Amino acid sequence: MKLKLDSLIAPLFVVIWSTGFVIARLAMPYVEPATFLFWRFAGVLMAMACLSLVWRISWPSWSQMKHIAVAGMLLQFGYLLGVWFAVRLGMTAGLVAIIVGLQPILTAWFAAWVSERVTGRQWIGLGFGFAGVALVVAEKIGFAHIPLFSYVLAFAALLSITFGTLYQKKFCPVFDLRAGSSIQFGVSAVLCFICMYYFESGIMVWNASVIGALLWAIFPLSIGSISLLFMMIRKGAATKVTSLLYLTPPTTAVMAWFLFDEPFTLMMAGGLLLTMTGVVLVNRGQASVVATIAE
Repeated sequence: MKLKLDSLIAPLFVVIWSTGFVIARLAMPYVEPATFLFWRFAGVLMAMACLSLVWRISWPSWSQMKHIAVAGMLLQFGYLLGVWFAVRLGMTAGLVAIIVGLQPILTAWFAAWVSERVTGRQWIGLGFGFAGVALVVAEKIGFAHIPLFSYVLAFAALLSITFGTLYQKKFCPVFDLRAGSSIQFGVSAVLCFICMYYFESGIMVWNASVIGALLWAIFPLSIGSISLLFMMIRKGAATKVTSLLYLTPPTTAVMAWFLFDEPFTLMMAGGLLLTMTGVVLVNRGQASVVATIAE
């Protein structure tokens, strides 16, 4: 039974993580990025506070808290705000996806930082994965009327999630997931509030789309997918873990086709198969070991 549950964690993570662009599509017309993310992080903190009344949380030392907070600023605040603002300023979701899709290759380049060795087979898999992502989003990319600052924000998001993953793997790979989530979302909420206060109106139109997007972002997307990501980072090699993110753009394309009737062509289907091949090459041979929620 445990083996079956372990084998479901990676695909479940990909599906939930891929809904991020769907959430942006639903909420973007009614709220600014930092404002939405502030309410999202605040909601996660309230949920974690309720959980802390039921489950005993083991809080890390002050020195480890600082490392967890730095990783959270990169994985939560830097990545999400960069992507959302890039889209807000006019960059297409497809172009953001392919830029962020460079993360596994960038992670492989810096893998030596966490004492990991990337094999030749893994490099081939990484190349297949990126080629598949490129095919999936190629028809969605639009270069016209996209401000230069959108590119700066998208690449900042790429660097943020890449170094956040590596930083957490190196400095704080093991901690109580509930405590770590509270710390990371708390720091990100404060930073988003500052951005909202100084750079946005703070207005959010409360309708069904926004409420549904917010609830999904708080529970399955933030608490669910981030916990799964932490579990994989804790026990898996960083390059292998982040290679799973190659599946995000193709999965998002399928969701957009189903929910919003966006086109899903044969070229995109071929890219999905190529991406899956790349992920298999990168992850083949790794033992399926998953951490518990607290160690």
